[in-house]
Amino acid sequence: MATSLQPLPNSRTDADGSAVIRVLSYNIRSMRDDTDALARVIAACAPDLVLLQEAPRLFRWRKKLTRLAAASGLVLLSGGATAAGPALLCSLRATVERTEDVLLPLTPGQHRRGLSTAVVRFGGARVGVLSCHLSLRPDERHEQAGLLLDRLEALGVTHAVAGGDLNERPGGRTFRRLGDGLRDCWTAEPWGREYTFPATEPDRRIDAVFVTEGIEVLGCGVPLGLPGVAEADLRAATDHLPVLTALRVPASAT
Repeated sequence: MATSLQPLPNSRTDADGSAVIRVLSYNIRSMRDDTDALARVIAACAPDLVLLQEAPRLFRWRKKLTRLAAASGLVLLSGGATAAGPALLCSLRATVERTEDVLLPLTPGQHRRGLSTAVVRFGGARVGVLSCHLSLRPDERHEQAGLLLDRLEALGVTHAVAGGDLNERPGGRTFRRLGDGLRDCWTAEPWGREYTFPATEPDRRIDAVFVTEGIEVLGCGVPLGLPGVAEADLRAATDHLPVLTALRVPASAT
């Protein structure tokens, strides 16, 4: 039985224009499991941004994502089939500047991979957002990490958050490559549980959230034990556990 966690800071905008935001990264296995449990988990985490992986990509995929967003008190921001699986949801607190879905180079015989990206504002804080699901193949995964970093740079923002299913544990070559350019939120400020897969008996961390310098990490981890997040729902919702992160993003000059 999980012990109760101290909740992360609530979302807010401060007088100086900076913002505290809550970001959730979650592989939802194409919503093939208990979608009611999935919506309950997302809603209980009270996120401002949700970075999804393995979002529905086939028949009526957009309708399924829109329904999940609504059931979680959110709206669909971007992604899904147009990004080959990654997607973004957001709260009504976000002001959306732009979105872009990017398909990565296809390796013959492998699944198509992509990135779902956006630039949003919370109060005076402007932040780039990216959701990814990297390859199972080590060489391809390492190359995709470089493309991810390039895409974050191309967003043209000072502050950015990227997260997803890396298909690799900390210490791996791809994980290190991302950590050289970004900060791993769990390492910066661990909170909750560490391991994210498999949901029934987690024994590894292959899902992570990263941020650029200048963003303060207030806590990051699997929200097992967070009030409202039931263990039964976590097991039923999908085969991964979510990663919840609280961040303080400074106000932007532009």
